[in-house]
Amino acid sequence: MSNAFPKGWNEERVRQVLQHYEGQSEDEQFAEIEAAFEQEGMITMSVPASLAGEIRALIARKQDQ
Repeated sequence: MSNAFPKGWNEERVRQVLQHYEGQSEDEQFAEIEAAFEQEGMITMSVPASLAGEIRALIARKQDQ
């Protein structure tokens, strides 16, 4: 069985992301979350979990255009 990574990802990138998040202090985690909410041109909303896959697919299609 082979591991399938999203486009642009590989095992090394996954390790780097894990290292980043596992190495953060609680204060760093909160600061990163706050910064995400303050990004210009972005919004955050709650959606039913059952729609998450469809929403991700829609975003992926829009980014590929």
